[in-house]
Amino acid sequence: MLPWIQLDRATIPGEGGELRLKQRGAEFSIMLGSTELMNSRLSGSEEALATLSCERIAGRKNTHMLIGGLGMGFTLRAALGALSDDTRVTIAELVPAVVDWARGPMAEFHKGTLDDPRVDIHVGDVGALIRSRDAAYDAILLDVDNGPDGLTRASNDSLYNHTGLRAAKAALRDNGVLAVWSSAPDAAFTRRLRDVGFAAEEVYVRANGKRGGRHVLWMATNRQ
Repeated sequence: MLPWIQLDRATIPGEGGELRLKQRGAEFSIMLGSTELMNSRLSGSEEALATLSCERIAGRKNTHMLIGGLGMGFTLRAALGALSDDTRVTIAELVPAVVDWARGPMAEFHKGTLDDPRVDIHVGDVGALIRSRDAAYDAILLDVDNGPDGLTRASNDSLYNHTGLRAAKAALRDNGVLAVWSSAPDAAFTRRLRDVGFAAEEVYVRANGKRGGRHVLWMATNRQ
């Protein structure tokens, strides 16, 4: 078996912590300590995060989607494949090196999506974008942790508590969608979504098509 080779490392802004980009043959992995955040062989649930969100906002004109977390680009690529030409997609990526990796060693997975004219790249905190906008987005997709808690940095907890969810609700247009990726269920998070007025549904999807473990997506609609 081929050994893993570490290609690069990057400090997470604000609270330390370090991401490591590794490669083994054609396979890539992004690690946080001993935790694997993403792997190039497992893209199914990240793609479903985009396609299920796009289904819920289909038919709208001049839509604006915010994606928190660039990762390996699977969510962005799936979204662009499903959205119309009049769509805007803002990618918020906290770690500048992740954008560099997308244009460098992992360019084959991104397939030029960062150069799509519909895409704006914001290098910074997705939470700050959410809090700064009212009724700006048709969909907000969050894949910045391994679930609804601050794994990559503690301040991300503020995305998933009642205050953060109210901010997301305010940032969405009527019947907008908040979609959150998780590696495991979390009943308390489902209750928080409903507490602040979202119509929330848990969707179980495979990590890679019909194979791999099951991940959880929350699809929460901003009902007015």
